[in-house]
Formats: sequence, structure tokens, C-alpha cells
Amino acid sequence: MQIKKLIKKLWKIIKVTLLTMFLSSLVYIIICKWVFPPITVTQMVDSYKYGIYQENVNWNHISSNAKLAAIASEDQLFLEHSGFDWNAIEKSLKPPKKGRKSKRPPGSGASTITQQVAKNVFLWQGTGWTRYFRKLPEMYFTKMIEWVWGKKRIMEVYLNVIEMGPGVYGIEAAAQSNFGKKAAQLNAEQAAQIVACFPNPKKFFVVHPQSRRVAWRYPQIIREMNNLRDDEDIDDFLKN
Repeated sequence: MQIKKLIKKLWKIIKVTLLTMFLSSLVYIIICKWVFPPITVTQMVDSYKYGIYQENVNWNHISSNAKLAAIASEDQLFLEHSGFDWNAIEKSLKPPKKGRKSKRPPGSGASTITQQVAKNVFLWQGTGWTRYFRKLPEMYFTKMIEWVWGKKRIMEVYLNVIEMGPGVYGIEAAAQSNFGKKAAQLNAEQAAQIVACFPNPKKFFVVHPQSRRVAWRYPQIIREMNNLRDDEDIDDFLKN
């Protein structure tokens, strides 16, 4: 009898906890539709070593080159998927065949821009065992921001919170620290160089001195950007 009461009480606590977590997360998601996240877990962790250099800027103060570079390098199906690129996920789960190199373009991955935003804004980084605990909430936040925010806001937040150098967060801080100009003034080459550091911005430097990986990768991003400029949906997205 005591065990039944204990289980019932425990189940009640779990339900209340889950409901509280859901409602609080929903409120925060709705707030972040209009207000930039004040700080992220990644920033808090890194701030002790690198500090935080960030300056949020709205959509109209970000160069279309930066938006296009992000799509070209990180998620070319950004406007088509609903948060997940299932084909890329399926391919990433398949082990490469012996003696064959992957045909996927450099820099491509299974994680979409929406997933990266969900992870950066609401969760934590890391490739160890903790990432397995992150997967379920990452799926939840990915779907929620697709429904609540929409593509434009997702890209706007992405380009303001993503790490672009040691302690450097967002396109405005990256533009100023690397090229001494505002995010709105970035040309295609500069935007591509910044995005080329995304695999590991603590290791790959945009300039002063430029990492070999960035020098190799950014011309490829520029070519992909040029290929996407004829896409009407992307063109409309960048203009609005």
C-alpha cells in the first residue's frame, strides 16, 4: 500500500515537473521571437576563458551576403525543410564504404541551421556522452521554433548567437573584429570567410592570420552562394 502511494506521489511530481518545464520553455520561446536571448549556456561556459564579445543586430542590419553564406555552407535546404534534413540524417548514420571517400560537400552535416539554433540558444554544446541526453530536447526546441518563430527569425537569431571566433558571438562582432566594419557592410568574400570557420571557430581563424582551412573552404562557399543566387525562393527570403 505504501509503495502504491509512493509511486502515485512520484508520478504526480513528475507530471508537475514536466508541465512546468513545458510551460516555462514555451514562454521563453515566445519571448525570444521578439527579444534576443540574453545569454546562452555556451557563452557562460566559454566566458571564463575567452570573455564574451557580442552585439545583437536585427535582420535589416545584416548583409544579405552573410545570410546567403550561412545557407550555402550550413543548410542549403533551409527554406524547404521543417527543421530536420532527414536525408542528411540518414546518410550520416550510414558507415562509409571501405576505400570510398564521402561525396557530400565539404562543411555539410546532418544538423540544420534550425537544430543549431535550438542547441545554441536553449541547450548545450559537447560531443561526449551528454549529447545523447540533448537529442530529445533538441528535437522539441527545433520543432517549436520552426512553428513559433519562422525561418526569418531563426536565421536572424542564428547569425547573432553562433560562435564565430574565441569569445566572438554573432555576425556583427565577427565583422568588426575581423574586418573593422559592420555586419551590414560585409561583401560576399568576407561573409564566406567568416562562415568558413564554423566547424571550429576556436581553432580556425578568419584573418590575422587566416587558417589554412578557412582559405581552402571559403572559395567553395562563394561558388555555392553564386549557384543559389538564381533561386527565387532564396532571393525573396533575402530581400524581405
